[in-house]
Amino acid sequence: MGTVEERILKSETRIFKAVFPITTNHYDTLFGGTALHLMDEVAFICATRFSRKKVVTISTGQIDFKKAIPAGTLIELVAKVVSVGRTSCKIHVDIFMEQMYSELRETVVSGTFSFVAVDENKKSVPILDEVE
Repeated sequence: MGTVEERILKSETRIFKAVFPITTNHYDTLFGGTALHLMDEVAFICATRFSRKKVVTISTGQIDFKKAIPAGTLIELVAKVVSVGRTSCKIHVDIFMEQMYSELRETVVSGTFSFVAVDENKKSVPILDEVE
């Protein structure tokens, strides 16, 4: 299994998406709700890879939308475990935007998501079994 630090490194999760017009609003930029959906999804995958248990989102921290994401760009979502409690973990997610035909890349959305590990009865359980 490894140490907590090793598990954190191994659980970093990255997803790439192209922003198509079907996912944009009347300003031709990515819907904020779509960005939140993608962030929660990548955070969930990261928390699951970290704990290897059933986890559920229990809260979000502040989500900062620094810049609109226009159609015709690429985005990369990067999720990392930033803190671990007894039954929960906190995941930080950044969305990076890239122009398709240039090297321009910038962080455009950032936020945190908290997850709790649950059993088959939806009761919280330790997020990690014994670790080294």
